[in-house]
This record gives sequence, structure tokens and C-alpha cells, in this order.
Amino acid sequence: MMDQNILIPFLLTLFAGLATGIGSLIAILARNTSKKFLSFSLGLSAGVMIYVSFVEIFAQAQESLTGEMGATAGRVVTVCCFFAGMLLIGLIDRLVPSVENPHEVRSVESMDTPPPKDRRLMKMGMMTALAIGIHNFPEGIATFVAAIENPTLGLAIAVAIAIHNIPEGIAVAVPIYYATGSRKRAFWLSLLSGLAEPVGAILAYLILMPFLSATLMGCLFAGVAGIMVFISLDELLPAAREYGEHHISIYGMIAGMAIMAVSLIGLT
Repeated sequence: MMDQNILIPFLLTLFAGLATGIGSLIAILARNTSKKFLSFSLGLSAGVMIYVSFVEIFAQAQESLTGEMGATAGRVVTVCCFFAGMLLIGLIDRLVPSVENPHEVRSVESMDTPPPKDRRLMKMGMMTALAIGIHNFPEGIATFVAAIENPTLGLAIAVAIAIHNIPEGIAVAVPIYYATGSRKRAFWLSLLSGLAEPVGAILAYLILMPFLSATLMGCLFAGVAGIMVFISLDELLPAAREYGEHHISIYGMIAGMAIMAVSLIGLT
């Protein structure tokens, strides 16, 4: 039976990952794309991630590492791990071919066009699902690690990642629909692509937990901050702008920061 301290972080990670299914349902059932809603939601998610990364997670990582290693060494290691997290997600982003990148913005309306009869699109559809799975893997680790240290903080991150996974679900469902001609298959493959996040959580648990210490947790926290800042700047805000609602995405970002600021004040 899974330990209660691990069960909650795992369930939060599972929730965040499976939110891709919400996006695929929107693609299948909705009549049109709510660009303002998606733009605001992506900005909100980015605001939550950026604020919590710099104000809470990075600060906790530095406090932990300076306590274990001393002021100078602790700060240096915190910064190195922060940029190492950025490097990790950046390398993953570079290794996924741009033509199959799941962060490409797609509209619900394109689902109304009959898919072309081209079997070569099957490969693209499957690779799209694989691509988003690869992108979601470090997000699962980030959510899981944060939730182990602070379940309330983990919940906020899980919700932010879930929001950001909704338009990703649309982005995955559309090409898979064109590849297979099946809305059901588009939904299920999109949903399954989100399982990379709980898989990341399981691997983090199996590989990292036996060696868990204050120093390792500090390094992981700094890396998580880097991952989330990169995702926000490289994926969320550019995607929000591509929906054509730049100012609304910024309002969403500010709202996300304000929500997290109030939440963190309430926790102290």
C-alpha cells in the first residue's frame, strides 16, 4: 500500500497530467475556440508558476542549501541547480522536432474539417502524442517533488500545470484526429499522453527517494523552479500570444501572481 505522504503528491501529479483529456474533450465537443479564455488561462498558469518559483520554491531551495552547505556554497549550488532545471527542459524541447511539437496552437474549428485520407499522418499523430509525453515528464517530477515538500504548494503547481495541459490536449487531439479519422482515438491517445507526468513522479520516487536528504531536496527544488520558469517563458506566454489576446494573457499572468501571493500570505 502506498504511503500516505507519497499518495497525495502522486494523485496531484496524476490530476495534472490527465488534464490533457479535458483539452481533448473540448476539441471533440466544443463548437468554437474560446481564444480569450485560453489566453487568460495560459497567462494565469504562467503567473502562478513564475511567482511561486521565484518567491517560494527558489527561496526554500536556497534556505535549505545554505543551511547545509554554508552561505556562499549554498547560493552557488542553488543557482546552478536552477539553471540545470532550465537546461534539462530546454534540451528536451530541442530534441523534439518542431513539426511535431505539441505546443503548437491549434483551434477546435479544425476538427470540423474531414480528415484527409493519408496514412502517413498516422506517424505524425503518434509522434505528437509521444512528444507531449516527453514534454510532460519533467513537469511530473516538478509537481511530485513540490508536493512532497509542501502539499499545499504542490496543489497550486498541479492546478497551474493542469490549466496549461488543457490547450495542450487540444493541440494533441487535433493532429491525431487527422491521422486516424477517429475522435475517440484522438481523445484516448491525448489522455494517455498525460500519463507521462505520473510516470515521472513514480520514477522520481523510485530513484530519488532512497537518497533523499535536505541537500538533495534543496537541489531538486531549485531545479523545479528552473523547469517551471522555462515552461512559463518558452511555452505558456508565447502560446497565449498566439491565440491573439496578448493583453488578456498578461492580465491572466498578473491575476495568477496575485492569487499565489494571497495564498502564500495565508499560509504564513
